[in-house]
Amino acid sequence: MQNTPQAGALPDISIDPAAKPGPSPEDKRQARKQWLKKLYSQRHLQIMALLGVAWMFVFNYIPMYGIIIAFKEFNIIKSISEAPWVGLDHFREFFSNDDFAVVMKNTLGISLLKLFIGFPLPIIFALFLNEVRSVRYKRTIQTISYLPHFLSWVILGGILITWLSDVGVINKLLLALNLINEPITYLAEPQYFWGIVIASDIWKELGWSAIIYLAAIASVSPEMYEAATIDGAGRFQKMWYITLPSIKATISILFILAIGGVLNSNFDQILVLRNPLNESASNVIDIFVYHTGLQNGRYSYAQAVALFKSVIAIILLLIANRVTKKLNDTSLF
Repeated sequence: MQNTPQAGALPDISIDPAAKPGPSPEDKRQARKQWLKKLYSQRHLQIMALLGVAWMFVFNYIPMYGIIIAFKEFNIIKSISEAPWVGLDHFREFFSNDDFAVVMKNTLGISLLKLFIGFPLPIIFALFLNEVRSVRYKRTIQTISYLPHFLSWVILGGILITWLSDVGVINKLLLALNLINEPITYLAEPQYFWGIVIASDIWKELGWSAIIYLAAIASVSPEMYEAATIDGAGRFQKMWYITLPSIKATISILFILAIGGVLNSNFDQILVLRNPLNESASNVIDIFVYHTGLQNGRYSYAQAVALFKSVIAIILLLIANRVTKKLNDTSLF
C-alpha cells in the first residue's frame, strides 16, 4: 500500500546547497564595464602588445604558407600557386641522398654532445657561484663569464680562427709546454672540429645561461638554509638537498626546450668555423639547407629538409614534455 501525502502537507523540495545562482545581467554589465575600464587604463601597454602580435603574425605565421613548396617543384620565376605538385619526392630524395647519413651523424653528434656537456655546466656554475660570499668577486666572475655572449659569432669565429692557426696562441702555448712537437692546424683537421664547436659554444654561453639559474636560486627561502645549517649540513649538502630541488622546475623547463632544439647545431657558429678541409665533420642540416637552397637554388628540396627537421623537433619536444611531466610533474603544457 503506497503512502499518500496528507492533505495540506507541503511537497518535499530539496535544495542543493552547492547550487549557486548565476550572475544577473546587471552583474555581467558591471563586470564588462570594469574590464573595459581596466583595458583603457592599460591602453599604452595593450598597444605595445598588439604591435608585437602583429609583427609575429606578419613575419612568423603568414610566411608559413611557403611550407607547401616542400611538396612542389618551385621555380623562382613562377609563383607558388603555379608550381607543380610533386608530393613526397623531395623527402625521398633526401633520405636516399649519400649525404643523409653524414648530415644526420654530424647534426646529432654535435647537438647531443652540446646537450649532455653544455646543459649541466651552467647549473653547476650557478651553484658554485651562488656560494661565493664576496659580492664584488661574484659580480666580477659573472660579468667576465657572460661577456662573450654579447659578441657575435663573426667576431668570436675570427678570434678562434686566429688562435687555432698553426702560428696561433694555442700552438705556441702547447709547444712551450712540450705537449706537441709541431704545430697543428686544428680547423683543418675534421677530428678536432666537434670539440672546437662544443668548447667554444660553452665558452660563449656558459655565463649567460647561468643567469636564469641564479635568478631561480635567489628565490629559495633563506630559512631553509638556516635550518639546514642548524642541522649540521655542509655547503655541498645544501646544494644537493635544498638548492637543486628548489630549482627543479626551472631545470625541467629549460631541458624540454633544449630537447626541442636538439637538431639546431647553431648555424652561425658552424658557418664561421667550417671550411672545405673539415666539411666531413661540419656538414649539418642547417648548412645542408643553406647550400641546397641559397647556393644551388633548389628551394623546394631545401624546404623539404627544413620541414623534416621541424617535424622531428616537435616530436622530440612533445616526448620530452610528457616524460618530464611524469617524472616531476613539470611541463610546458
